[in-house]
Amino acid sequence: MKLEKLELEKFTLNEILPGIWRIDPQGKMRVGVHVVASKELILRIKDDKSLEQATHVTTLPGVIDPVLTMPDIHQGYGFPIGGVAAFHEKTGVVSPGGVGYDINCGVRLLKTNLTEEQLVKYKLTKTLVGELFDIIPCGVGSRRKDLQLSLEQLNTLLVEGASWAINNGFGERSELEFIEEKGCLSYADPNQVSERAKERGHNQIGTLGSGNHFLEIQSVDTIFDPTVAQAFGLEKGQVLIMIHTGSRGLGYQVCSEYIDLGLNCADKFGIDLVDKELAALPLQSQEGKNYLGAMAAAANFAFTNRQIISFWVKSIFKNHFPELKTEVLYDICHNIAKWEEFHFKNNRNSQRVCVHRKGATRAYPPGHPSLPAKYQTTGQPVIVPGDMGRFSYLLAGSPHSMELSFGSACHGAGRELSRTQAKKRAKGRAIQRELEDRGIFLKASGRDTVVEEMPEAYKDITEVVESIRHAHIASFVAKLKPLGVIKG
Repeated sequence: MKLEKLELEKFTLNEILPGIWRIDPQGKMRVGVHVVASKELILRIKDDKSLEQATHVTTLPGVIDPVLTMPDIHQGYGFPIGGVAAFHEKTGVVSPGGVGYDINCGVRLLKTNLTEEQLVKYKLTKTLVGELFDIIPCGVGSRRKDLQLSLEQLNTLLVEGASWAINNGFGERSELEFIEEKGCLSYADPNQVSERAKERGHNQIGTLGSGNHFLEIQSVDTIFDPTVAQAFGLEKGQVLIMIHTGSRGLGYQVCSEYIDLGLNCADKFGIDLVDKELAALPLQSQEGKNYLGAMAAAANFAFTNRQIISFWVKSIFKNHFPELKTEVLYDICHNIAKWEEFHFKNNRNSQRVCVHRKGATRAYPPGHPSLPAKYQTTGQPVIVPGDMGRFSYLLAGSPHSMELSFGSACHGAGRELSRTQAKKRAKGRAIQRELEDRGIFLKASGRDTVVEEMPEAYKDITEVVESIRHAHIASFVAKLKPLGVIKG
């Protein structure tokens, strides 16, 4: 296959492998950028600042070649959304903006023993959507009245993560095996989380939030790899539930405060910021360690949040289907900075690095020691939500993912339109009715969210995941179609 060259106004991209393009270092760049995308997807982002933001990330101390962008890339805060960057343990930095405001925003996929045919037969999809909307608070500032934690309880939760939920009756201990890091980052330090952050979070556990967060009833539409699908426990027509939420106000507050700290400490640590949104702290500094402790605590909050929501989802379904069986297929985060081990060329020993994934999903290969025994031969399940009117995909990490992308893949479709543009596009339309005419039942807390999250606001998910497959980062397992959605 002939590799191409793409000349944009600011950058030259050389295709170094099928579907992977390189921007070589120039100016203050310390390393290069690898863009994982089709030519068509690259041309559609050439006028925003996402590629420029990726080159800015390469100027940070201790960054490892290359910084990567995924095919769902779009402009973010400092780092582009869809960005991946790894930093040396001794010389590198951690950037709160490189994790994002919604720390451990992530996705959980539940599989059931129900079929789409059963939901249709009993005309239950719309009923279930309404009942889920009633029991799971969603929308801006949403909180629970029935689960408000004391400071002592919250501090314990921030240390224990999803185990806290299990210990308090929200699920089964066997579920922890199928959560990234078993639902707990061990370096969490609640002492580094401010009182204000804890105040914002103490009554938001078990809530969905707003914006692009959702809970979706789905069915398996297409199976691409029967062997891997069987290992994942999937069949055509099977009902699944996808939950997309994160650390709510607590995570937002942690990010905001540590961005300010990074800006205030830039001169102290001699960090030359080409963009103030890239505020960063040396990994070996006390300030950097404090941020990692606070970030990990917020990540544990998010793992617990999805665990508790899962418990309530099961209770609603079980009211209608007493013989219901549900299992966690996988739970994965896509806004995080984590210590991970990698082998680099010309180095026999693995190296501990801090990997930032902002709008990017871990995609570990078969045989990776972090994976559950059940997925050792398949590779890690990679959950990629689409939009509420089209499809989502389930992929499996490829044997090449570690060398190609620090074991990372895309996290979703990625926005095509800004929220303002989406509102203009939706003028005069009844988006909710359009979806229902296609058999997709939607319940949302307000019209603004519906129009901002309209299907056309996002890239075509099939085009996005095809870029990941083409680059040999992950392989297709199944395509999932939406049946019912709740949004804040």
